[in-house]
Amino acid sequence: MKHFTLPVSPKTVHWGYFSKKVAPALTLRSGDRATIETLTHHANDDYERMIAGDPGAESVFQWTREHKAVARRGSGPTEGPFIRGAGEGIGVHLLTGPVAIEGAEPGDILEVRILDVRPRPSCSACHAGRCFGSNVAANWGFHYHDLIEEPKPREVVTIFELDTSGEPYAKAVYNYVWTPQTDPDGIVHPTIDYPGVRVDHATITKRENILSSVKVPARLHFGTMGLAPSEADFVSSIPPSYTGGNIDDWRIGKGARMFYPVAVPGAYFSVGDPHAAQGDSELGGTAIETSLTGDFEFVLHKKADLAGTNLEGLDHPMLETDQAWSFYGFTYPNYLAALGAGAQTEIANHSSLDRAMRDAFRKLRRFLMTVHGLSEDEAISLLSVGADFGVTQVVDANWGVHGTIRKNIFRCD
Repeated sequence: MKHFTLPVSPKTVHWGYFSKKVAPALTLRSGDRATIETLTHHANDDYERMIAGDPGAESVFQWTREHKAVARRGSGPTEGPFIRGAGEGIGVHLLTGPVAIEGAEPGDILEVRILDVRPRPSCSACHAGRCFGSNVAANWGFHYHDLIEEPKPREVVTIFELDTSGEPYAKAVYNYVWTPQTDPDGIVHPTIDYPGVRVDHATITKRENILSSVKVPARLHFGTMGLAPSEADFVSSIPPSYTGGNIDDWRIGKGARMFYPVAVPGAYFSVGDPHAAQGDSELGGTAIETSLTGDFEFVLHKKADLAGTNLEGLDHPMLETDQAWSFYGFTYPNYLAALGAGAQTEIANHSSLDRAMRDAFRKLRRFLMTVHGLSEDEAISLLSVGADFGVTQVVDANWGVHGTIRKNIFRCD
């Protein structure tokens, strides 16, 4: 076993997409471990607290009229003309990687063990050592067209500080309503429509003393983590799919083990969209988006060895903890295959919790029948009385429902 370190830099991140065409930032073998830094794509909501003085963050977010450190920010075209910027915002998340796994082939399963997760402290002289994150009630949020106070519509950014001195929690510092922002290329962004635009705080009004009696328990986790799909060269980071991606489940943190079907040689694992806290549904559009560093262990399970194990027949992401297994249902299990050439934009027109719930049910039923040897009638009875289904997210176009079955159900005296 070897242990690698993968810091953030313009050469080790890709912005807004998964890809089988990007050169690996790191190549390792099954059993190896890696410490991987990740950055939130919302760090520019408060440049002073989340970027200033941090060499890694500054190098990635550098954007002037003369130089843009990471030019492509989405799975769209690299040639203009552009409306919002290169990539046209089809995909938003800063991802570190890809990490290639030697010997990984389609049909294999990659197990990713999250050994530890820790926040990235501010390097600003005024805030050094403290940790911050941003939550956005955004135009893609479930609430956006159901507001009851003026002005309507509006996008609101809330900056949180993460206290890690004891049991970690987040507390709101201030919020502000998004105002049109002009990027270094002269493009005006009236809404939050392109990742990494620096907010000019001279244009916004801070509202302090908000959520004054509230402490949000921290749930450090990675909202987006998975492998490169095979269906396209560049795939938006927004909708989750059969190789993982933007699942947005707060349970994917320290101690979790994620299993992903390998779709391309090398697997091409990427991780990002780090979160300090999130509730089921991620209703407003984002979690508390912060920057995290994780310690990971990678274990490759070969296709020929899967029969008779918990991984037999697995063709979608699965979460395992010491207590339970969870399965993720989506509007479309593989929207890229189901919707064809325009899938990455078309999927947003099909978001459905009904379909996601049915997909989660089918995946958990298969697991109980294949792995635990239950009949269909036994499986359905157990699902009704012993499984828990919840709304994972309603903001990622390919909406999600998770189904969880506890391990202690199978421990009979």
